[in-house]
Amino acid sequence: MKTVLVFAVALGAATFAADYEAEGKRWWKHIEFLADDKLEGRNTGSAGHKAAANYVAQEFERAGLKAAGVKGYIQPVPFAVRQIDEPNSRVEIIPTGGAAERVKFGEEVLLSTRGASGVAGEPIEAEVVFVGYGLTVPDANYDDLKGLDLKGKIVVMLAGGPKSIQGNLRAHFSSERGKFLKAAGVIGTVNIANPKSMDIPWARQAASRLQPSMSLADPKFDEGGGMKCAMSFNPEKAERLFVGTGHTFKEILAAADADRELPKFSLKLKLRVKTAATVSAVESQNVVAMLEGSDRKLRNEYVVLSAHIDHLGKAQAVEGDRIFNGAMDNASGIAWMLETARRLKESGMKPKRSLIFVAVTGEEKGLQGSKFFAQNPSVKGATMVADINMDMVLPLFPLRYLEVQGLGESSLGADIRTVCADHKIEVQFDKEPDRNRFIRSDQYSFVKKGVPSLAFKFGWVPGTPEEKIYKDWYRDRYHGLSDDLKQPVDLAGAGQFTQILFDLLSRVANAEQRPQWNGDSFFKRFAAVATN
Repeated sequence: MKTVLVFAVALGAATFAADYEAEGKRWWKHIEFLADDKLEGRNTGSAGHKAAANYVAQEFERAGLKAAGVKGYIQPVPFAVRQIDEPNSRVEIIPTGGAAERVKFGEEVLLSTRGASGVAGEPIEAEVVFVGYGLTVPDANYDDLKGLDLKGKIVVMLAGGPKSIQGNLRAHFSSERGKFLKAAGVIGTVNIANPKSMDIPWARQAASRLQPSMSLADPKFDEGGGMKCAMSFNPEKAERLFVGTGHTFKEILAAADADRELPKFSLKLKLRVKTAATVSAVESQNVVAMLEGSDRKLRNEYVVLSAHIDHLGKAQAVEGDRIFNGAMDNASGIAWMLETARRLKESGMKPKRSLIFVAVTGEEKGLQGSKFFAQNPSVKGATMVADINMDMVLPLFPLRYLEVQGLGESSLGADIRTVCADHKIEVQFDKEPDRNRFIRSDQYSFVKKGVPSLAFKFGWVPGTPEEKIYKDWYRDRYHGLSDDLKQPVDLAGAGQFTQILFDLLSRVANAEQRPQWNGDSFFKRFAAVATN
């Protein structure tokens, strides 16, 4: 009897494993279409992006979801496009008492048009101040700008923030930095990454520096513009900015690593900057579908599944392979969305709350498509109560741990813990809060509208082979040409995550109570603002 029971359990486990493998293969089929060279990297507003959007719409229709866009499943999103004109742009350092010195594009500096108003090519010249992290965090009584005369000046900042400030609090105010700088009279910014927390190596950033920037065409969405110049400086070349100040960049990095207060001081130079760019317009697509809830009371509450369609398009200065296929970033998230829709149809589940599936555009341009949808939901009268976002979940190895961003912020944390416990999966908090990932994907557009949200990564334990695989992926493939269909993934793990996602969605959509922010969550304030 005992032997038979053990055999049955083992057989069941093997069957489930085989099912997960099959689920993973169905998931991968969507990626094979979305990350194919023919779609040319799905850049926002491109023909390849439109083909991907049409594919998503067709799959939504096949799954029996109701069109919930403006034009069928499509919600058009208008963009303003700025393309840097490097030959007619320049950055020059003018040392005190010295002659102007040209700064080399790509090697030393990357000039941005995002958030800059100087696209007509008018040069500016200004004094420069190092302002530490450039952060203002009222909740932590922290202000790098306090007491500094910054009116009409350019500021140099180290990316990141004090480790003593809680991660999500620091992350949020990092995203608000431009508002405080603008209020202080700053006219330009120079950002220097901490080499220890760079997601993308400088060489790869430089190779893609000619990618156009995009912002939502309607000026009402401009939350922090008004700067006359914005740029990033190569940390390996940054000592050049600190000559004669009595400080070094090496010293500043050491202070940051030790979590000591960073000094603030005037640099012994001015910057002369000319940003030339061409300006155009393009329309891209969000794709929106709905499954109406079955409960008369709860059907006007919506649980949102979100993922972004777009990626980076084509490289402009690379021979051979030029296509940023974006298989993991984020054809994978769209594939999970489509597989969830398919499973809903096959299961016949009738959730109490309604579900919105929104495949957004422009994430790589600064969460633009999700911002547009969150402020202009195409489902009128809907109350969005939760967002479950899939972006680069990275099934690079078997699913034993699931890292959850937003885990400690709302009751959704208890929901994902319960679901993962049923699957014998251990839940982890974000192990790298300095990378600010909770505010760097589309869930944050919903969070700022008061909607509790979660996002995910396949987890790992420090010191294991899985950690190396994960970190190697970021170093070698993130926003690189090798995030393509030839990379290895764990199909069984991907299939199991499909089931976890379905179970989480079912639990949240059918719960008697809508998700709630935890009482100690910083983000709870957005819910109060959204209801006023």
